[in-house]
Amino acid sequence: MTLLHIAADTDPADVRLHTTDPERIAAELATRGIVFDRWPAEAVTADIASEEILARYRDRIGDLNADGRYRHIDLARLHPDDSDPQWPEQASAARQKFLSEHRHAEDEVRFFVSGRGCFYLHLEPEVVAVVCEGGDLVSVPAGTRHWFDMGTRPDFVAIRFFEEADGWIGDFTGDPIAQGFPTLDELVAA
Repeated sequence: MTLLHIAADTDPADVRLHTTDPERIAAELATRGIVFDRWPAEAVTADIASEEILARYRDRIGDLNADGRYRHIDLARLHPDDSDPQWPEQASAARQKFLSEHRHAEDEVRFFVSGRGCFYLHLEPEVVAVVCEGGDLVSVPAGTRHWFDMGTRPDFVAIRFFEEADGWIGDFTGDPIAQGFPTLDELVAA
């Protein structure tokens, strides 16, 4: 379920909007300069090669990148592997990497093929949490302070769009704001 949760940036309990209505989500994000779109979701499993997934979305990727802005397009994927005793530690490390507020020098564009993740956008005077699931595309503008939560049991496939090869490198703000807001798991359980 795609979800939009908006709260005051000084008080996470001051919830201003909580909705799963896709039209309302798109409209609210648009007023804040955030691109949100829906593409048809393809069923994927952990054994499908990344190249095959990218090929399935070739036309959509081409439309989005018609101006050639994105020179690096790849896939980020993480699937639970209960047969690997190191998987919980690897998943936790991957999650922790993005849980602190940061920003990027270019737009952060993601299309969720499957699974889910949550972008928390710190747009003073509010925090806009966008839970994205399979079929959701979001573009976080360059310089936007944000953090990302993939949950305690990460399971997602996302197409990433970059202008530069190092576009994913985060400039961490040091602000502990993320610690006070509900996690992805808490948002979807509410």
